[in-house]
This record gives sequence, structure tokens and C-alpha cells, in this order.
Amino acid sequence: MSITDVLSADDIAAALQECQDPDTFEPQKFFQTSGLSKMSASQVKDVFRFIDNDQSGYLDEDELKFFLQKFQSDARELTESETKSLMAAADNDGDGKIGADEFQEMVHS
Repeated sequence: MSITDVLSADDIAAALQECQDPDTFEPQKFFQTSGLSKMSASQVKDVFRFIDNDQSGYLDEDELKFFLQKFQSDARELTESETKSLMAAADNDGDGKIGADEFQEMVHS
């Protein structure tokens, strides 16, 4: 599966353009511009599985660091503060990782 099977390449490019500079990544804005927030819960969970590199069922900070690169391979890495902020926005149970349900809730909040 490629991310462009479910999201428009143009929408992804626009979302990445908005956060190309370090410390400018805003999750909700990215989800809106990329089209993720308009997807059904099951489609968002499909995207989650694509982002989950090790297929553990969770995203940890190491995977979140490369979040943007899952949408476009030459995108920048998230900064440490962006990574921690993204984790805090979705890790509802405080276990230090984001499950598929938590990811879907964050995208649709």
C-alpha cells in the first residue's frame, strides 16, 4: 500500500509545505490539509497501519519522529518537541505509545 492510494498526492504536498520548517508541524492542521480528517475511522486506521513501521500495533516516539516521511520520503523529520507534542496529543492512556484507536481519535478531534 502507498499512502497515495488513500490520500491525494497534491493534498499531501500541500500539508507538508505548511510544516516544512522545524517546529511548524501542527497535527490538526496537517490532518485537515492532507485529507486525513475527512476519512472514515477504518480508513484512518489503515493509514495508522502504514505508519506503524514495526507493525507492533503502536506508534512510539521513534516512529513519530519519521511521521512526515511516511507521507513523502524526502520530508523532514519531526523535531524532538514536535514528536513529544504529537505523542501528548494522542496518548490518552499515558503509556508512551499511540494505539490505532488513539490515533483515530486524534485525527478526528
